[in-house]
Amino acid sequence: MGEKLTVEEGEFLVRLARKAIVHYLESGKKIEEKPLTQRLEEKRGVFVTLKKYPSDELRGCIGFPEPIKPLVEATVEAAISAATGDPRFPPMRDLSEMEKIKVEVSVLTPPKKLEVDNPKEYVEKIEIGRHGIIVRRGARSGLLLPQVPVEEGWDEIEFLSHACLKAGLPPDWWCSSDCEIYVFEAQVFEEEKPEGPVRERDLAEEQ
Repeated sequence: MGEKLTVEEGEFLVRLARKAIVHYLESGKKIEEKPLTQRLEEKRGVFVTLKKYPSDELRGCIGFPEPIKPLVEATVEAAISAATGDPRFPPMRDLSEMEKIKVEVSVLTPPKKLEVDNPKEYVEKIEIGRHGIIVRRGARSGLLLPQVPVEEGWDEIEFLSHACLKAGLPPDWWCSSDCEIYVFEAQVFEEEKPEGPVRERDLAEEQ
């Protein structure tokens, strides 16, 4: 990952994600937006999370774990997919639903594989409030953003177990020698309420 984003850049991405969803629901087309700064043209991983307000219940979360697209383009695509393509939820069709949705954008560092002699060392190498994780075994993979264990109150073992379940694997599969674990970090920007002020979350402080 390049330099950290400013709050202004983070706010731009959050507003862009909301605009992209509204524009798509109205027209069926992807919005085209010029980046606010050159940094927002860099290829970075990004996830867009939609939460019901005020319950914070998840409504959709989709993204790109790897830095394969320019950040603005990736944010637009992730936002539309979070609203209409998350298989866990019905596609959003009614524009008025966005009035009760809080938008969150997580900008990721490239995933880094953890190298260990013994799988039990993973517990010591993962930091709650700092790391997101990806569990991989062959074609199966499960990703959890760094804010998830903070919000759920999980410890490192629970975090690993839930990532395994998300990959369709048994919860203790992270102890297996053929399981690969990757970590990444994220800057997380969110609306405080639908269309409200945008802030950068400090996950370490939220624990």
